[in-house]
Amino acid sequence: MDDDELIAAMAGGDDAALRELFTRHAPWLAHRLRAILPAAEVEDVLQETFLAVWRGSRGYHPAATAGAPEAGSAGGWLWGIARRQAALWLRQRGPATQLLPVLVLADGPHAGDPVELALARAELAAAVGALGPEGSAEREAWRLMYVEDRPVAEVAELMGVPEGTVKSRAHRARQLMRAALRRHEPMREGGGR
Repeated sequence: MDDDELIAAMAGGDDAALRELFTRHAPWLAHRLRAILPAAEVEDVLQETFLAVWRGSRGYHPAATAGAPEAGSAGGWLWGIARRQAALWLRQRGPATQLLPVLVLADGPHAGDPVELALARAELAAAVGALGPEGSAEREAWRLMYVEDRPVAEVAELMGVPEGTVKSRAHRARQLMRAALRRHEPMREGGGR
């Protein structure tokens, strides 16, 4: 059975399918989680991940076309759930703004290179700084939506503003961060970025 078939079987209540999916994917998920969590917590977050996979299996929809495997790939879906579980664990244990670089850099192309990691953290800190002081509207919307992974409706309620305002602030925060990150792009040969 391929992963999509295993997830469909899980949705029908097949625990053997869950065990098989765990056997296939737990090693690489654990490896990636070790980059963003204390080693002692990886097993617990991995268990929470597969519990969420079991519960959410009915909502999984495989890629509609062969040309777009990422759209519904089981691996991407599993990693998305694992990241959310890691974010939940991290949110419960400390200031989210200190934890975001770890979550972002776990997916980066240089996740194992300490020099690249340090440079990427500095670039990310500069991009976060571009959002203004802590507590500013854009920075708070960004923190709640992208660091704490809260839905727009919840952010609107927490900030006491309409959902459209939250969306506008989040859009502005993305623009500011994108501009800040572009300033840190290395120059290519010929002078272009």
